[in-house]
Order: sequence, then structure tokens, then C-alpha cells
Amino acid sequence: MKLLGIESSCDETAAAVVEDGTRILSSVISSQVDIHRRYGGIVPEVASRQHLLSAIPVVEQALSDAGTGQGDLTAIAVTNGPGLAGSLLVGVNLAKALALAWDLPIIGVNHLEAHIYANWLGGEKPVFPLIALIASGGHTDLVLMNGHGELSKLGGTRDDAAGEAFDKVARALGLGYPGGPAIERASKLGNPRYRLPRAWLKGSDDFSFSGLKTAVVR
Repeated sequence: MKLLGIESSCDETAAAVVEDGTRILSSVISSQVDIHRRYGGIVPEVASRQHLLSAIPVVEQALSDAGTGQGDLTAIAVTNGPGLAGSLLVGVNLAKALALAWDLPIIGVNHLEAHIYANWLGGEKPVFPLIALIASGGHTDLVLMNGHGELSKLGGTRDDAAGEAFDKVARALGLGYPGGPAIERASKLGNPRYRLPRAWLKGSDDFSFSGLKTAVVR
């Protein structure tokens, strides 16, 4: 079984061919970091327009790298949310068009579930039950997974996501974008000076990064 996967939930256009659910035959990513760096963060309208330019070349490259033609595919999978509305539309509409033209079924994939299922790629088989921490640019969630498709949210951020906090702090400190790598590089050159609050909300499984961000700025 070979699937063509298409991802456009935020600022990167990506496509991959995966065999039997775990073996990656190709993976192509077109990054927009250099475009958004001048703004200090992702501009949704700019991101969606760039997806329009990158989507078809990225899919063509993924198929070529995998040595796979349309006749070899079993289905097309595509991120259908959550994410930036304009960006998602590009990927979903491309997947719909290809599925119609090639007479293939289409599978909508939840962006956050995909983060968790990345742990199965490469042949690894995590054992249930498990707890997964999803920490991305727009989401920070703690999830209990009892089996395939059996997910329940234990907690999550009540305001900013971890990645969002990194970007905002880096922008306030003039360290550049993306914030995570910029702060990591700066931390290796400095010494601890300030005590900052923990992002965990005591007595719960939730997080709050807005207070940490404000403490850094002050």
C-alpha cells in the first residue's frame, strides 16, 4: 500500500510517499522561513500564496524521488485541520483534484494526530497505552492514547502555544526568527541570571505560556 501525503497546514509545503504506513519512500519540504523572517512571524496570507506556488512542484518531486507513478498509489492523504485556513485550502483542493483525476480515495488527516503518528514512521511501534506531548508552533497538548483512534486530551495550553511563545520572546529580544533555534543559540553563550515562572499550571495538566512570555519581556 502506497500513500501520497500532502501537508500545508501552516508555512511549509510538504509531500511524501509512504509504504505500508511506516516506510518513507520520499519526503519533500518547501520551507517559507526566509520569507516570513522579515516579518518576525508567519503572515497567513503570504503563506497561502506561497503554497500555491510550491504545492505542485513539491508533489511532483515526492513522486519522482519515490519512483512512484499515479498507478502505484492506493490513496491520497491530506491535512484537513487544524491550521491556517488559507494554507489548508491549498493542500486540500490539490488533494481533491488529484484524487478525482486519478480515481483514488482521499483521506483527511488531523494535523495533531499526525504529529503523534510520526512516532510509527521508520518501523517503530509504540506500545499502548501511551501519553503524547504535542508541542508545535500553534499547539501544545498532552494526549492519552489507549489505541488507534482512541485519543483523549489530558491538558493543553490555555493561551499561547510553546512555539508561539518562543517566537514572540525572540522577537522582543531582537534574536530573529524562528524563535526556538534563535533562543537556543543565544542560551549557549549566556549565563543564568533571572528566575522565570514555570509554564505548568499547578493542580492541572494544563500549561500557560503567556505569563512566561510577559516575565521575560519585563
